[in-house]
Amino acid sequence: MKTVIITGCSSGIGQATAARLARSGEWTVYATARRTETLAELEGAGCRPLALDVTDEASMVAAVDIVKAESGTIDALVNNAGYSQSGASETLDVDDVRRQFETNVFGLLRLSQLVLPSMRAQGDGRIVNISSMGGRLVFPGGGAYHATKYAVEAFSDAMRFEVSGFGIKVIIIEPGLITSNFDQAAVDSMDLDADGPYATFNRTVASATSDIYKGPMRSLGGPPDAVAKVIEKALSARRPRPRYTVTPSAKMSIAGRKLMTDRMWDRAMRTQFPRPHA
Repeated sequence: MKTVIITGCSSGIGQATAARLARSGEWTVYATARRTETLAELEGAGCRPLALDVTDEASMVAAVDIVKAESGTIDALVNNAGYSQSGASETLDVDDVRRQFETNVFGLLRLSQLVLPSMRAQGDGRIVNISSMGGRLVFPGGGAYHATKYAVEAFSDAMRFEVSGFGIKVIIIEPGLITSNFDQAAVDSMDLDADGPYATFNRTVASATSDIYKGPMRSLGGPPDAVAKVIEKALSARRPRPRYTVTPSAKMSIAGRKLMTDRMWDRAMRTQFPRPHA
């Protein structure tokens, strides 16, 4: 069987992907999270739980070394760990933004660096990076999160070319609205009691985020397993596509943004968000 490491498996897309690949019988699945107690269900499903904190160098090195020692090879890496935060750019705590980049971007890059030597040596491997439709367009109040996903897209595009000559394929997955608790982190990151010029805007962003995930827009989204199914396809296809867009919300939003100029997009956003002003 082939060996895959998946980050961020305590819930959502990571959990669904680990469970799906374990069920297939074709993969030895190392399901990782910062706290292994969150992986009990996946362990029962046949996954191998492994502690891995993508913001900690020693943790990443140790996890990769364990997988190599136990399995001999690393055939695939699914960089899924990530979270969202929201708020007007001027109101963001820069340390919080740094932490988000550590998780969403730098951890992804460093883990890729750690598995690539093994993949190069065997002349084969796949790295699947979980981006977002938010790596192709930007909603007001989402600058920090979108910036991380634009960075994921850039690293993935560069890496795809750089490692292709070694038999390694890099694939981007761009989910849209996923019916999980992903939105809660974005809302929880905002100080909604604060006063100031962005107070109304931030409260509207929080309300709109909750409404999108819990209201009628859910019909344009999909469950975490919809993304897991596409990840499995990307890992098994002989010639995987560079990008897979998942859920109707992602396909519609990305297509719509392509048709709009920047000013047209700004006008469209004004119908959903109050524009902060003096």
